[in-house]
Order: sequence, then structure tokens, then C-alpha cells
Amino acid sequence: MGLLPIAEAPAPDVVLYPMRVLLKIQRRWREARMFAHAMKSKNHPIVAQIIPIRRCNLACTYCNEFDKHSPPVPTEEMLRRIDKLGDLRTSIITFSGGEPTLHPDLDLLIRRVRDRDAIATIITNGYYLVPDRIKRLNAAGLDYLQISIDNVLPDDVSKKSLKVLDQKLKWLSEYAEFDVTINSVLGSEIRQPEDAFEVARRARDLGFHSTVGILHDGDGQLKPLNSNQMTVYERIFGLGSGLFSFAHLDAFQRNTVRGLPNPWHCPAGGRFLYICEEGLVHYCSQQRGYPAIPLANYTKEDIIREAAKPKGCAPFCTISCVHQTAMLDDFRTRPRETLAGIIARRKERDPAWQPPASVRALDYMFLRDSHLREFFGAIALKLFRLSN
Repeated sequence: MGLLPIAEAPAPDVVLYPMRVLLKIQRRWREARMFAHAMKSKNHPIVAQIIPIRRCNLACTYCNEFDKHSPPVPTEEMLRRIDKLGDLRTSIITFSGGEPTLHPDLDLLIRRVRDRDAIATIITNGYYLVPDRIKRLNAAGLDYLQISIDNVLPDDVSKKSLKVLDQKLKWLSEYAEFDVTINSVLGSEIRQPEDAFEVARRARDLGFHSTVGILHDGDGQLKPLNSNQMTVYERIFGLGSGLFSFAHLDAFQRNTVRGLPNPWHCPAGGRFLYICEEGLVHYCSQQRGYPAIPLANYTKEDIIREAAKPKGCAPFCTISCVHQTAMLDDFRTRPRETLAGIIARRKERDPAWQPPASVRALDYMFLRDSHLREFFGAIALKLFRLSN
């Protein structure tokens, strides 16, 4: 897809049907359990992005992740790959592409992810999201869906426009029982950067989460924003951003938009896996070919080795999902420093802001005293049914 979500605005308060409220509570519980598992263990994948089909119905000029001819991966093979990820205790499994909704058995694949106790997500261009399709995704147990919208009106760069997709967004707002994120796009090939603000504002009006992404090159490396794009970016960020938005991870946000390197360790190949249509494990969508080991043969030793291996592409990387995975490991290894940095950057934008009571409670229970941390940590493991 070639996009980096780097700033998140939380969905505004909306009136939800009781079933949606219940499902949202259940989803937050499962997210908390996933976080606890990530804090407890460093040797399982947190996120796996898997390709059920490389073909796409669109041909966005900036994208290097699709073709026009590939058949879907056979369903039985996809089920085996999902089961393997389950055996590796993967927390989140994301279907990408190509266009994943072109796979004829996507609903069955989503159900298998849920059966393996993982969070199920898809990244889609949204073209096939009619009410019946949305209801089928509900029934399958989908947790999250992300759509990137590149402009207000379609052009020869991208047909993923607000004009084309707005009715799909209305249907999602009406029928979806899963969380929806709309990603607006900035970058050199997007001709009207002001469109990104209109997309973000529309997403919030409909009650969705919104992010803004930067186009990267074919190796996942950054393209800094120009002054006009930076102005639009700041306007989008001004819509509001939650405390734990990944925009606050270290200096990623500020450095990325300015074309500066980031000092970090990339955990790809271990904590983050990218599985192509051939069933090979790669670091990410832009670093295919490394380590290129069949998922069927992937072991805990492979996870440990590849997660620890330095990656030369890391300083100028713009692959957000890997950054997000690294953030969780930062919480595991440096919890107080990581939380303090997030809070400090939030207060930079709003000096009067104070951490919510829930954050202060977590700080007290887990970060201040080793005895309290052990006591509350043992309770959390039992609560989430995670063995010591």
C-alpha cells in the first residue's frame, strides 16, 4: 500500500447500538490481554500481515504491492498458515494484499483467526463494501478494518477517492460492528494535499478513527513533506490525538515528516512478520526477500534471531506497523521511560493537559515500585489467563 499512518485522531462520541457497545467492550478486553501477553513474552509475534491474494481491482501508481492476474491462495493453504501463526501465538493477524476482499473465502479465514484467539484485521480499498458484505464481516468476527483514501476526487494517481467511497463509509457507519480507521494520505504523488484534511474530517464526522500517512518509496524509505504538506499535516493533527497515538512514539512523527533518521531497533522477522502469497516470511511489505523462510518451517529460534538482527533500512523506515510493534517492546523493556516520553510529548502540544486517571492508576500499579509491580502483575496474568 505504501503508506505510514503517523497521526491518529480518536473517533468522536457517537450513539452506539447496545450490541456494538458490548462488542467494543469485548474487543478492548482482548486488546488488553494482547498487551499483557506482549509484556510477558518477548518470543512470539505480536503482528503478522498475511497476503491471501496479490491481485487488486485498482492500480494506484504509487503502490508496489499488487498485480492484475494472481489467483487467490487456496483456502486450505491459507487455513494452514493461520494455524501456524496460531501455533506461534501471534496476537494480531492482518489480511492485506492486493485486495483481500477478492479472496472468495475471506470470511472463513477471519473466523479461523478468531478461533485461534487472535485479533482479526483487514486493510482494504473499500470498493466491495456494500451492506451485505459488511454484515458478513460482522458475522465472521472481524475486529478492525482500515481504508486509505487518497483524494477527494479520483485522478490518474489513485481512484481511492472520497467521492467514490463516501457511500461505503456511510454504510460502514450504519452497519459495521468492528472498528474502522480511515487513513488520509500525504506525499509527493498526491496532487492536492488539502484533500487529506477533508478526508480526516469526514472520517471523524462519521465516528471513525482517522490517521494520516506519508507515501514511501519502493524500499519503504521516507519521502519528507514539503511546506504545504506540512501545513496540512499540522491541521489534521490539530483535530485531536489520543495519548497512546503512535504519533507520540519517540521522535518518529517529527523526524519522518522532515526526512530525518530515527534511532530505533526494528523487530521485523520476529515480533512482526510479513507472509507473502507464496507462504514465505519477510521483514515487511517493502523488504521482501529477507529472511524468505517458509512459514511452515518458521520456529521460535527464527523469531528470536530475526527480531534481534539489525536492519540497515531502519533509520529511514516508514513502515508504521513495525514501528507500532517496536513501541510495545519499548513498554516491555523501558516502561517508565516510554510512558514518560509519551506524556511529555502530549504536554508539549497542550501544557494544561493532565494524564487521565486510568494512566495514573497504571503508573502506580506497574511502574513505581517493584513489589507493587509483581503483585499487580500476578493478578493481571491470572485475570487474562496467561501462565506465569
